[in-house]
Amino acid sequence: MGPGWRAASAALVGGSVAIFGALRRLALALPQPAAVRSRPGRVWRWRNLLVSFAHSVLAGLWALFSLWHSPELLSDIQDGYSVSGHLLVCFSSGYFIHDTLDIIFNHQSRSSWEYLVHHAMAISAFVSLIITGRFLVAAVLLLLVEVSNIFLTVRMLLKMSNVPSPALYEANKYINLVMYFAFRLAPQAYLTWYFLRYVEVQGQGAFLAANLLLLDAMILMYFSRLLRSDFFPSLRKGSAGRDVDGEKFLID
Repeated sequence: MGPGWRAASAALVGGSVAIFGALRRLALALPQPAAVRSRPGRVWRWRNLLVSFAHSVLAGLWALFSLWHSPELLSDIQDGYSVSGHLLVCFSSGYFIHDTLDIIFNHQSRSSWEYLVHHAMAISAFVSLIITGRFLVAAVLLLLVEVSNIFLTVRMLLKMSNVPSPALYEANKYINLVMYFAFRLAPQAYLTWYFLRYVEVQGQGAFLAANLLLLDAMILMYFSRLLRSDFFPSLRKGSAGRDVDGEKFLID
């Protein structure tokens, strides 16, 4: 890619940061459940999750559309290219940058350190893809995780708001589990297999493979948390009486 296209990509990332900044301000004006208003430490977390939900809906549907519109991309994960996929990677890079700044500037780094590690991995990987134009299809496949994140974020919002309808939480709990398998575990497992089998372990390939393996470990850890929290609560340790105000774990 030439310098002009890279500059345009940088402008797109910056524009995405601005869009999510505007969504954050919009979230400030939205009504909050009484359970959130009564706990000041949860106000930032509620607003942050709303912005995260917006990104999950947009990026998840965008990733699905990109793969549906150009299924031939799946036959060339290393060098396949589409304008839609490129724009999606720029868009999501802007979100991860915005969310990182939101966490840091609102003094939530200690309670949200897992997100900061995840975002650092995503930003560094996506920037390398934007610069080289390679492995963009892999990024689109990874962004299918945002379909799963829609239901994961709904789960967290329901817990924070103390929703009076247990049936709603229960329904989302099982949908969330199915989506976790379909859009988080399955694409991640396929890409890990693909990188270990076909990608030369040097340069960008080695960097992305290391990111994938670290992400594998994080995803399995989050999955075990999810199972303990929603399906095997008796196995949870050390959580009784814990004040989670202000915390933003990927699985809470």
